[in-house]
Amino acid sequence: MIKLNLKTSIAGKDFEHPIFNASGPKCITREELEEIGVSRSAGIMAKSCTIKPRDGNPSPRHFDFCGGAIGSYGLPNLGYKKYLEIFPQLKSYCKPIIASVSGMSIEENQTIISEFSKVSEIDLIELNISCPNIIGKPQVGYDFDYSKKMIAEIGKVCKKPLGLKLPPYFDFAHFNTMAKIINNSKVSFVTCINSVGNGLYVDFENECTVIKPKKGFGGVGGIIKPFGLANVRKFRELLRDDINIVGVGGIFTGKDVFEYLLCGADAVQIGTAFMQSNTQIFEKLLLEFKQVIQDKEYTRLSQFKNKLKEI
Repeated sequence: MIKLNLKTSIAGKDFEHPIFNASGPKCITREELEEIGVSRSAGIMAKSCTIKPRDGNPSPRHFDFCGGAIGSYGLPNLGYKKYLEIFPQLKSYCKPIIASVSGMSIEENQTIISEFSKVSEIDLIELNISCPNIIGKPQVGYDFDYSKKMIAEIGKVCKKPLGLKLPPYFDFAHFNTMAKIINNSKVSFVTCINSVGNGLYVDFENECTVIKPKKGFGGVGGIIKPFGLANVRKFRELLRDDINIVGVGGIFTGKDVFEYLLCGADAVQIGTAFMQSNTQIFEKLLLEFKQVIQDKEYTRLSQFKNKLKEI
C-alpha cells in the first residue's frame, strides 16, 4: 500500500492534512467548536467575532438550492471576550486553532487582535475583510485604500501569524492592487474566497425571495468554485512565496480539494458543504482526497501542488 504524506503548513503551523472548516457554519458556540475538534477537520476555525455579541440578521437567513446556498447571517457570534474563554478549552484536541476577527472598525479590530495575540492557544488569526452581509457596511476588501490602512494598523498590534479572508475579485487590475498591498505587509496567509456577495434567489412557485435580510440579497456559496480556483491561482502567481493560500468555495468532493491544491492552495476550508451536512464531511472529503492521490500515484502534496498545466 502506498504511504501518503498529507501534511501541510500555514504560516509555519503544521496541519495533519489540508482540510478544515471555514469560518461561518457551525462554529459559533463552544459545543460546535468541540464537535469540530473531535472531527477529522485538520484545524479548528472559529466564527468571525466582533467586540460585542451579535444575534445577526433576522430569519430566515439561509436557503439551500441545488448546487449551493444563499445566506445573510450578519455575523452572529458570542463576542470576542467569550472566545477568549473558549479557545484555551480547545487545545486538548491537538489541532491548530484559528481565530477569525471582523470588527466594525480599525480600532475594534486592533482591540480584538491585540487581546487574541496574548492567548497562547491561538495559532493563527484570520482578519475577515470580506463579509458581504452586514447591513449598512461595505466590504472592506473592495476599498483598497482603506484595506491598506487597516492591514498596516492591524500589523502593529498583531503578534500572531496574520491572515486575510478576501472577497472574490474578478478583474486582474484588482488582483494586482490587492497583491501589492499584501506583499508589502505582515500578512502571512490569505483565504480566498468568501461568498459572492449580493446574489438573489427566487422562489418560483411563490414568486418571492427566500431570505429575509436585505430584501432577499445574500452571499452565494457552493456554486462558486470557478471563482475560488481563479482567485487562488492568480494570487499564487502574484504573492510572495512565503505567503500561504487557503482555498474556499464549492468544495464538495476530494476532487475539488485536489483542484484547489493543484491551483496553488496550501489548504482548503469547507463552508457550504459543512453547513449542509455535519462534521462527517471532513472524513468524507479526506477519504476521497486520499483516493484521488492514490489513483494519480502521488505520495505527497508537493508532487502536484501549484503545478497546474496550461494549454
